[in-house]
Amino acid sequence: MSSHPFRVADALAVLGAEFAEHTVAINEQGDRIGYRQWGERGPVVVLLHGISSSAASWLPCAQVLSQTMRVFAWDAPGYGNSTPLEQAEPRAADYAVRLQAWLSVLQVKPGAIVGHSLGALMASAYVAEAPAAMQAKCLLLLNPAQGYGQPGQEEKSRTVQAQRLATLGQLGIDGMAESRHAHLLRPNASDEERAWVHWNMKRLNDGGYRQAVAMLSGDDIGAYLRKRPASTPARVACGDVDGITPPQGCAALAETFGLPFALVPSAGHASYIDAPDAVAGWIEQAVLSHSRNA
Repeated sequence: MSSHPFRVADALAVLGAEFAEHTVAINEQGDRIGYRQWGERGPVVVLLHGISSSAASWLPCAQVLSQTMRVFAWDAPGYGNSTPLEQAEPRAADYAVRLQAWLSVLQVKPGAIVGHSLGALMASAYVAEAPAAMQAKCLLLLNPAQGYGQPGQEEKSRTVQAQRLATLGQLGIDGMAESRHAHLLRPNASDEERAWVHWNMKRLNDGGYRQAVAMLSGDDIGAYLRKRPASTPARVACGDVDGITPPQGCAALAETFGLPFALVPSAGHASYIDAPDAVAGWIEQAVLSHSRNA
């Protein structure tokens, strides 16, 4: 798909045939994770979507990665068929507990964890706490959301949460998908690419989205990155025309933690949809360069 103009009909056909949904119970309580898997050999790459998305949204990028890696993309708790978290206002560490349980059940150790947007908070929380046997070989933060839970950000945190929930209350999931989907992509994205984002956004669950808003409003990616093991390298990338997590903020995060930073050309916030080949190449290069690490 990545070498031809993107078409939603083609994507849905490939989704059903090659990147189909599975669900697995992850604990004795019967909590479940819905996920998609592609690729038969190579390092394991785990893909974590953002607040307005799903495992399915990774399809164009996963198709490229699956040629050299085993790709696992989850629907976060409260998304798709994944059981919501118990907490009304969870933190990224709560999502990371589910992530570790899911990977343990699948018996896979991640070669790389890629967190996009809100997924970057979850990925950072995972790396901060994962035992050595389950630790990722590298952490990749793509268009990372940094959260509004830092000290001194209390007013901003309340504002973000109130605005997000007011929009949900006024528009509902369908209305949000209609009004917001184009903002995730580069300005000159095709109608079909926008329709793909719209298709994914319409599948959000009200309760799961509210939990994710609480996490975005109340958490801080820096708190997890400060706990990252020195043996687990990390990198940051951002679409060069991202208006949601702008390049300047992503570059500043990378500089704060001494991490390599890359711009994804001609890409907005959903950079892995705008530029799937470039993002897959960034992931592959990172995994290859760190594959010699223990």
